[in-house]
Amino acid sequence: MNFFLPLHSLLMKHFPLLLILLWLNGCSTDKEKMLAENDSIYALQGVTQVVKIQVSGDANAYTFAVTIESLDTGCDQYADWWEVVDLDGNLVYRRILDHSHVIEQPFVRSGENIALGRNKEVYVRVHMNNSGYAVKAQKGSVEKGFQATELDVEFAMDLEKVAPLPDGCAF
Repeated sequence: MNFFLPLHSLLMKHFPLLLILLWLNGCSTDKEKMLAENDSIYALQGVTQVVKIQVSGDANAYTFAVTIESLDTGCDQYADWWEVVDLDGNLVYRRILDHSHVIEQPFVRSGENIALGRNKEVYVRVHMNNSGYAVKAQKGSVEKGFQATELDVEFAMDLEKVAPLPDGCAF
């Protein structure tokens, strides 16, 4: 019993410090996990991108042929849409992608009857089903063409909930 008395006294004296150290250790582990998950999401967003846009048609009825590069692995991870967004973050057009493109990379999908004026500047960006919007996009207008740009990861994120939205993945 005498053996445990000094140990008990030592633990009781330093118990608050011990609790703080244990709490900090647990928090840093959670924080490290969260940072690692964010890093992998940001890496995926950085690789997924709209590579090129070819435009045809007339004002307020354009067709965009959009070339997309993405790390599709199947229905668990694929580019599920591309969209045209004005500089204020308003959705102009969305093209739903019904399936993954594992082997076909990069791939091109067209959208028709896009209601834009010839000199209206917009962003064209792609969305991944499991990580959200890619930060690499294209910015420009029909008149001046499109250039690669990088968007803030938070830009117009609320559009993820705006229809039309995909209703599944075919393959």
